[in-house]
Amino acid sequence: MILRHLRDGRVVALLLVVALAVVVLLNQFAPTRSAYSATVRNDTNTAATAPYFTCTGAVGADTANALFAYRLTESTNAKTATDWSGRGVNGTYQGAMTAVMPDPNACPRDTGSAYVLNGSTSYVSTSRSYANPTTFSEEVWFKTTVAGGQLIGFGSSQTGGSGQHDRKLYLNTSGQLVFGTYNGTTQVVTSPKVYTDGTWHHVVTTMSPTNGMRLYVDGTLVASNATYKTPESYTGWFRIGYDTIGGWPGSPANAYFTGSMRYAAVYGTELSATQVAAHAAAGR
Repeated sequence: MILRHLRDGRVVALLLVVALAVVVLLNQFAPTRSAYSATVRNDTNTAATAPYFTCTGAVGADTANALFAYRLTESTNAKTATDWSGRGVNGTYQGAMTAVMPDPNACPRDTGSAYVLNGSTSYVSTSRSYANPTTFSEEVWFKTTVAGGQLIGFGSSQTGGSGQHDRKLYLNTSGQLVFGTYNGTTQVVTSPKVYTDGTWHHVVTTMSPTNGMRLYVDGTLVASNATYKTPESYTGWFRIGYDTIGGWPGSPANAYFTGSMRYAAVYGTELSATQVAAHAAAGR
């Protein structure tokens, strides 16, 4: 009886050892429910660093070719729009001048306010005239909910309405952007989209004897015509926010722009698509 009990105990012990070994083996090879690994691939998208962090840096990189560059960040009731291109072509605030700190602001990493144009008296004119610029680029950040009004243009008068006027960028009565020149006939290119949504937009127009007229919005070419290469020949001033636009396609009754602006500049060269895209990216 004693031997039988011993043998039975050894058998039980042996079975327990075998069972424990099986449990250990199962734990080693059983799939886990608490973790997993995976590899994610994306063969099309890439990450990159914007070439400029601020609009000051982006525009500043090209001021060697600027006729003037205005930040439009002066305080309310200021009379002078300071030219920071280095050429000393300060602009003059005409009519009411109001500065605000909108949220969001265009070029949010740049300090300073935005210029608010009241749609009836507000605009900026250059302090000097230019004789027949044939290659140029015009640039401005703007925000509006009102269709109509000139953003930038070239006119034969420094103030008031000009008798001769072209090289102009304006909003038509539908809220589309129109870039127009004149040389015996009216020549325009028009954006397909409307830009009176109350958000900030960056716009650049370029003209040259090589590529004709181009219109960029928010860093992208939206309209062009390579056959329109020559603007009207006369001496004039650049005007920001107002000048004569009567008679131009889709022109509104009110030629004054209503809304906000920042960073207006005109260059004596044709900005490239790469430069335009870099300027737009710096303001986002």
